[in-house]
Amino acid sequence: MQPIHELLHRIQWDPEFGQGRFELAFLDRTTHDNIRLPFANITFVPGEHYFFHYQDAAGNEHSVPLHRIKAVYKNDERIWHREH
Repeated sequence: MQPIHELLHRIQWDPEFGQGRFELAFLDRTTHDNIRLPFANITFVPGEHYFFHYQDAAGNEHSVPLHRIKAVYKNDERIWHREH
């Protein structure tokens, strides 16, 4: 299985592969549910290799460690997942 950080880099920097609608599903520690979030709503801080950031509907910013990503979808098809 490809490491998640390599897949995220490929989505960002490979112009051919990066075409399409991507979503990440990650574990929310508060609700214990998987949340699907459009890749376009995610930000990465340069030099910070272990987290992604997003704002919720209320405008609160969240930092999520990459190890909480459970699946990646491209055009609604799961292309990557973590077993546990």
